Amino acid sequence: MPRSAPPSNRFERRRAETRRALIHAARQILADTGDTSASIQAIAERADVGFGSFYNHFESKTELFEAAVVDALEEFGQNFDERLTGITDPAELVAAGFRLSARMADSQPELMQVVRRRGLGHIHSDNGLARRALRDLEAGLASGRFTPVDPAVALSALGGTLLSLVELRFARPDLDGDQAAVNLAEMVLRMLGVPPGDAHEVARRPLPDTAAPATPTR
Repeated sequence: MPRSAPPSNRFERRRAETRRALIHAARQILADTGDTSASIQAIAERADVGFGSFYNHFESKTELFEAAVVDALEEFGQNFDERLTGITDPAELVAAGFRLSARMADSQPELMQVVRRRGLGHIHSDNGLARRALRDLEAGLASGRFTPVDPAVALSALGGTLLSLVELRFARPDLDGDQAAVNLAEMVLRMLGVPPGDAHEVARRPLPDTAAPATPTR
């Protein structure tokens, strides 16, 4: 979730830790099975917090699981921010995003399972990766890099294709994920109006160093 100032006293720190534990437990459930029918008692036990603590933070399981999805999508977006810093070409940002997503299916499977199972409903949200993708699309449209189109329509195409790639990585782990990401990125760039030769080159530019893991958000 968006980073904020750390809690200022012991009570606030413990309260924040309990909330994080509940969200993390919900994320694990979403990643493992996607089944949100688990009881509040089971969620609290997985989080290693007291049953009564749940209602100090959430009014319902629905609210908790929604918070868990938003948390995962924000972490996903922050990964992109940290790893793609310095890239200014909107087309390169789109292509690099596809390739990083394919790699994160291996390096951060829990996170990507949540994105895979729940990301579709957040393509047009104002958090996580969606707002960052919309920012890059609007920059590409404003600069003439992309063909004029309704940004919301472009975001639908971009988000749907990205989620399809994530699904492909889990459904077909035998495939070359990076090559699939490159091919899809090239197709999307051409769809956005980038000339074929340019799209081919941009989709294959070297990625920034991604060896170091992104800063944890929880």
